[in-house]
Order: sequence, then C-alpha cells, then structure tokens
Amino acid sequence: MKRLSGLKLLEEREGKGVPANKGAHVLFNIRIFLNKGDEVLLNETQAEHLPKEMIRVVDGVTLIDRTIVLGRREAMAGVEHALMGMKVGGYRKVRVSPHLTYRDKGISDLIPPDAVLICDIWLRDIVSVLPY
Repeated sequence: MKRLSGLKLLEEREGKGVPANKGAHVLFNIRIFLNKGDEVLLNETQAEHLPKEMIRVVDGVTLIDRTIVLGRREAMAGVEHALMGMKVGGYRKVRVSPHLTYRDKGISDLIPPDAVLICDIWLRDIVSVLPY
C-alpha cells in the first residue's frame, strides 16, 4: 500500500488475482473502531434498514456488503485509499487520521469529531473495472 499521510497500515493479508485500482467497482466489508478500541456500531445500525441480501454475519459479527467505484470518493478517503491495490479475499487493518474520515464533524452518536479510526477492511470482489 502506498504511504499516504494520515493512513497507517497495521496488518495485511494478501488476496488473489489482480489488484483493485481507480475505476474498479468493488464489493467490500468494513468494521470501524475508535482509536481507544470501542467499535462503531454502524453496521448494526444500518442493517436494520437494508435488504437481507446486503447483510452477512461472520463469527457473530454483522457486516454490510458495500459497493463503490474507486476514485469517485464514494467512501471515506482513508478507506478508499486502503482498498487501492487490494486483491479479492484480502484484508487490511488501517489507522486513519480524522482528515481522511469525518474531520471535525464526526457522526452524531457514533463517531466523535476529530476521531482517529481503526478500520478492518475485507475486499470481497472486484465486480467490474470501469473506464476512469
């Protein structure tokens, strides 16, 4: 993973196949934790309102199948950058500074302003590669 100020790779397991790059339409799962270790229960909150086919439970943990096109800023900048170069089946754990997440805004009742986040990210599939 290319170094980006404010994004630190903590752990990685490589997947298989071609790496995801700009223009790749990817399917991924994410768990988000505050720097002090408390999990942000965003998946559980969103699962109440999403179709069952978007939800997977792995080892008792609720995960939401999310899709984005890399390079279109459809996710937190730190997460999108962490997905770049990942291969299907791969995993990355990254620490993301506030300027690459929700900055001084946070998310009411979930993420405080200026929070450093720890993100567990699994790349499930590269659905397609779009011209970028």
